[in-house]
Amino acid sequence: MANVTRKRPQKSASERKPEADSGRFYYKGSRLKPLQAFCQVARLGSVSRAAEALFLSQPAVSLQLKALESHYGVPLLERVGRRLSLTRDGQALYDLARPLIDGFEGLDEAFRGSQGGLEGGELHIAAGSSTLLHLLPEPLAAFRALRPDVRLHLHSVTGQAGLAKLRADEVNFAVGAMWEVPNDIDYAPLQRFDAMLITAPQHPLAKRSAIKLEDLSPHGLILPPKQLSTWRMVTTAFEQRRVPYTVAIEVGGWEVIKQYVAQDLGISVVSALCLTDADKARLVARPLREYFPSRTYGVLVRKGKSLTGPARAFVDLIKPGLFKRKDWFEAGHSER
Repeated sequence: MANVTRKRPQKSASERKPEADSGRFYYKGSRLKPLQAFCQVARLGSVSRAAEALFLSQPAVSLQLKALESHYGVPLLERVGRRLSLTRDGQALYDLARPLIDGFEGLDEAFRGSQGGLEGGELHIAAGSSTLLHLLPEPLAAFRALRPDVRLHLHSVTGQAGLAKLRADEVNFAVGAMWEVPNDIDYAPLQRFDAMLITAPQHPLAKRSAIKLEDLSPHGLILPPKQLSTWRMVTTAFEQRRVPYTVAIEVGGWEVIKQYVAQDLGISVVSALCLTDADKARLVARPLREYFPSRTYGVLVRKGKSLTGPARAFVDLIKPGLFKRKDWFEAGHSER
């Protein structure tokens, strides 16, 4: 009797596994890459930008996201305008996955740094111009003497731009003042500075022994741009007490503001951080603690971000034990 080869019956379309399942099966053996893609999209808000950061194609990143959503059975991202944003389930997964992905990506450098054998490397720090001029020179000099092998990159940026660089992992940490600490940022204060009224020596307010907020009202203010926190701090104080005020000049940079005040073009409220001994000859400064809160300057890192060897060495120079490493699943804390 001749052998009869039986053909396996073909499955109907309804019996075939959906394409998402095959993607899920393909990535189930290694969930690291889909989680890396997911975290990058969550940070950058775009599949194309995440693909560039991961050196992958956009379809590859999209497939990884699709596989991850298929695995968990819930949508993780949604489009809001031109940006991809996390759903509530996506936010929960991101909070859990982010420290794991950050720890993995920084594993090599963190391991070499823990052995004390990290030769060379780079350190990127974001800070405002006043912080770079008045707060960082001393620790920078000490760090250069301790680690001449590390190349320093100092990014002179305003507060919001510094936060953007932190979130995009373009800098290791930022140094500056924070009016409000975002939920995804850890902030460790270092020094506190009073808010100071500055005037030219010949200005009428320079001769007064006691100054009230109402005394500032007739005089034009010189303030940083509206998007900066100093503008909000000053204008809020006037508005809360219903005291009229006038902004005569809006200009960025404490050094420029001090120069204009010295030329009697207006008065200003600045942080004591930017006042030096050389300013005593051209400016009169008075504390205004009753009306304006003092501000702390400190170090900012993205929550869950593992500091590299050079970054840890620099931070320890400023204040030993700052951002002491926690368990991966321990929530970050922002001290103010």
